[in-house]
Amino acid sequence: MKIGIIREGKLPPDKRTPLVPHQCYELMNNYPDVSIVVQPSPHRCFNEDEFARYGCEIKEDLSDCDVLMGIKEVPIAELISNKIYFFFSHTIKKQVHNRKLLREILAKKITLIDYETLVWENGSRIIGFGRFAGIVGTHNGFLTYGKKFELYQLKAAHECRNFLELKLQYKTITLPNIKICLAGDGRVGHGALEMLQHLNIKEVTKREYLNSTFDEPVFVHLRVDDLYQRKDGMAWDKADFYHHPELYDCKFQPYYSTTDLMINAIFWKQGIPVFFTKEEMKNTSFAIDVIADITCDIEGSIPCTVKSTSIENPVFGWHSLSEKVVEPFLKHTVDVMAVGNLPCELPLDASTEFGTFLIHHVLPELIDNERGFIINHATIAREGALTASYKYLQDYVE
Repeated sequence: MKIGIIREGKLPPDKRTPLVPHQCYELMNNYPDVSIVVQPSPHRCFNEDEFARYGCEIKEDLSDCDVLMGIKEVPIAELISNKIYFFFSHTIKKQVHNRKLLREILAKKITLIDYETLVWENGSRIIGFGRFAGIVGTHNGFLTYGKKFELYQLKAAHECRNFLELKLQYKTITLPNIKICLAGDGRVGHGALEMLQHLNIKEVTKREYLNSTFDEPVFVHLRVDDLYQRKDGMAWDKADFYHHPELYDCKFQPYYSTTDLMINAIFWKQGIPVFFTKEEMKNTSFAIDVIADITCDIEGSIPCTVKSTSIENPVFGWHSLSEKVVEPFLKHTVDVMAVGNLPCELPLDASTEFGTFLIHHVLPELIDNERGFIINHATIAREGALTASYKYLQDYVE
């Protein structure tokens, strides 16, 4: 089997790679019948020489490869017929902007395996960049807070060589006595939690957070059941909540009245009540100065996230009274960090972790041609047709 690592073609260019050089060597060493070809890229976080030193062939033409692996969506013009592709297709929610992409995949009889749909039999995801989204988003929150109040300076994550360099910056600064609210308990939330714990920020109970003052920075960690309650007073039920969010109210108000920095890492979909309204943000009781909105749902759980931001310009200001976007770092405004591709800021670490899961849990099933639940469930299209689990996309492609 010949595996090709494709050059990322979506703009802005992504620096991540599905496999890093030493993982390519490990894979080829464990499976002598596997060879890996790397398409040259001026943006990838590892250069071609590094891949070549670990035994990869460097070549522009990947047409003789059996499997092609990237990160983001492949430009339609670059798709090669009858190949197996791995990438994040962003089609399973019927995203309008990728309808043509899925049509072309079907027309070219491509087998599409989407990283987002690689799950264990219990439904939990095997692979993803959520941890580093949480880490970088939390860092950006601290960076924004320090800049807003002229307290300290931090380099952006993308200006650091790796996660270690990012963490070492905090040895030279002192964080103020702020209250931090972390919302979310998934992969992204745990990445944010990891960052807070690394900084030795004290976690306090919900009661302590709402009723006490502190002489050090503290945080509270809210899960979904801490944030919502049934309108009729019946007991919390997670499955019921996600099926019938209209039956629930959000109970975040006490927290926004005592929080300085909010880190939003919680799953949200249309119909779930928002944390607060734009009207509530006008109240004098609304205390939040900085929101690191890692989930970046436009006008979703955080209504003032009215747009996404870029790695180069990650923050905008929100003037609550006029309900307008303004320059960041002003007094009497809320600063919002809403970067949608946060893991791209630490591509070395994010790629290494991503590739580890691939070579240990996913690729052996493909290489040994013993396609079980993992590969079959993740296969959206095969031989010009949608697979059984994704037939619901038929009206979308038509």
